[in-house]
Amino acid sequence: MERFRDLFDGLGTRDVVEIAILAGILYAVLRFLGNRRGAGLVRGLAIVVAGTLLLFQIVIISFDLTELSRFLDYLLSISLLAIIVIFQPELRRGLLLLGQYRLLRLFAPRSVPIAERLAEAALALSKEYTGALIVIEHNVSLENYIQTGERLDAEISPKLLRAIFHKRSPLHDGAVIIAEGRIAAAGCQLPLADAPPGANFGMRHRAALGLSEETDAIVLVVSEETGRISVAVGGRLETLAREQVPQRLNHLLPGMLALAA
Repeated sequence: MERFRDLFDGLGTRDVVEIAILAGILYAVLRFLGNRRGAGLVRGLAIVVAGTLLLFQIVIISFDLTELSRFLDYLLSISLLAIIVIFQPELRRGLLLLGQYRLLRLFAPRSVPIAERLAEAALALSKEYTGALIVIEHNVSLENYIQTGERLDAEISPKLLRAIFHKRSPLHDGAVIIAEGRIAAAGCQLPLADAPPGANFGMRHRAALGLSEETDAIVLVVSEETGRISVAVGGRLETLAREQVPQRLNHLLPGMLALAA
């Protein structure tokens, strides 16, 4: 017990303030991650690393271990670099979400919400009676379905979506998947749900229902036969009037921004 008392007696006010600042930063990062994809793994790793570094820091300060302090600095730099490399997708998603705050938007060029671009594309496809199936990833990763299609990593554009779903396009039969504010892939294969009794659902609507039952994705469907626009969320299919499309998508996709126009 005496050794532990001496250890903590060696801590000065400045040391306590530094530790408190680091703890506050760690808490803010963990709160920001929330329940997002990969957040559990990041939180666990962050707590282990932070706890280890905090313990070493207390020992170093108490016994004035200069060489160990230098080694710890090198180790911290390498750890930060490794975290950036390993969790690059999660960090990218976090930066995209960070850009949604109003204060930061003041310094950014004007951006067009994803909902507006999707609504414009859906209305154009509807008027042309061109079938379409557009999936917007939410919290659950759609990487397994992205791998079944042709990777694009393209900016969301109504003209590009109309070109993809054109009847002569080789990718028009599959689904377009949007992840992290960009068109991740086209021509993707989705799981099919059983059509409800009495419902005359085609393959696109069954695929929309199937994916919405298995994930929290939002699926936009345009019927090739009738031109009707529908949205599948949580295993339920909702048919929209054309004038309802922009408002409904804005409600389902709040704050999601595409790249600057």
